[in-house]
Amino acid sequence: MRIISGLIGAIERFTEVTGRMISWLTLLMVAMVVAVVIMRYFLELGSIALQEFVTYLHATVFMLGLAFTLKHGGHVRVDIFYRQFSARRKAMVDLLGGLFFLVPVCLLILISSWDYVLSSWAIAETSAENNGLPFIYILKTLMLIMPVTLLLQGIAEILRSALVVAGRESSVTATTETKELVL
Repeated sequence: MRIISGLIGAIERFTEVTGRMISWLTLLMVAMVVAVVIMRYFLELGSIALQEFVTYLHATVFMLGLAFTLKHGGHVRVDIFYRQFSARRKAMVDLLGGLFFLVPVCLLILISSWDYVLSSWAIAETSAENNGLPFIYILKTLMLIMPVTLLLQGIAEILRSALVVAGRESSVTATTETKELVL
């Protein structure tokens, strides 16, 4: 039991730390958008590289923020019935959803993206624009990192739900309480 609880805690700490670090990129993204607007409309200058950098930041925040969002219950959920379920029944829904939907989708994304990302690295893919950023292959690597981080957090959610279903944990602790407040 302690091993499982320790594993859940370790995964959730990792997700929390990385999620909070990634969230700071939104401020940088806003600053870059403001810079692009000022350069374009007030200084009549354009920068394809700066615009692509904003796109890279956007992709990074969304793709690497998925696990953090899952941890905090921020994903869209149709909870017509779910919100009225007991903690154990909610845990059963989360357990089955994780096992039959989240894990397979993460594995599908990881497996289907593997060759695509490796091909991009093999040719050191760059932007199609002349003045664009020269490292699209690094951006495409997010397609491998995202399902891994989401899968890790999904495992923590599945294990926590399994503990609740098995009666080893009385509720899904603060994570569920946070999810209910968010919804």
